[in-house]
Amino acid sequence: MKKKGWMHSKVSPAAPDMEQGFPEKLKKTAVFGRIIAGLVFIAALPGCLSVANTPVPRFYALRAADDGKNTRKFDIAPETIIGVSPVKIPEYMDRPQIVTHNQDGTLSFAQFDRWGESLDAALSRVLTENLSVMLPRANIEMLPGNAAVPLKYQVLVNVTRLECQLDGEMVFAAQWSVINPAEEKLALMKKSLFRHAIAPHDYRGLAGALSAVCESLSAEIAGELAARTAPPKTE
Repeated sequence: MKKKGWMHSKVSPAAPDMEQGFPEKLKKTAVFGRIIAGLVFIAALPGCLSVANTPVPRFYALRAADDGKNTRKFDIAPETIIGVSPVKIPEYMDRPQIVTHNQDGTLSFAQFDRWGESLDAALSRVLTENLSVMLPRANIEMLPGNAAVPLKYQVLVNVTRLECQLDGEMVFAAQWSVINPAEEKLALMKKSLFRHAIAPHDYRGLAGALSAVCESLSAEIAGELAARTAPPKTE
């Protein structure tokens, strides 16, 4: 009759081999894992360095005229309500990047120098703020607004030319008109052309030049509005 211990004596010699082989496999797996991790780190390193070296975008805003003694003011009938329609700009200028002109007629789009808001919105905002300063007795409304507001006049501006050379000057041309919404009549249509030096010769100087040009255009529009609505002079 065979004893039950006989089966144990046959299996036990293989146990030492398994115990010795298992740690070796773990060691090989751990070494292989370290190698893979090292390769992944090396592959990702150039990407990390390139992100760290990427220039940070710079954003620029147009400035409205200062409500001080140096800003020209025009007399106008009290409580005259004037609406300013959204300013239209050339399509190639309608982008976040600041656009400049080269001497060979090509365009350059600044990758890291951008407008803080859309250029057409910036021009509309500055024009509205400038007219509010230059026509202090009038009520200036940015359109579209409340349709129930009885506008006396509505100002429309279409920028037809905006050429900027960082090492030179800015050329700004606009066609603008004043209409009487109540009577649906065109009251005035004019063209304006301005040239302004860009100084310093960088994007900060460009933003400053455009702000100055907007102030000059606003003064022309304010003068025409004042001439049409100014109270009669008493002798």
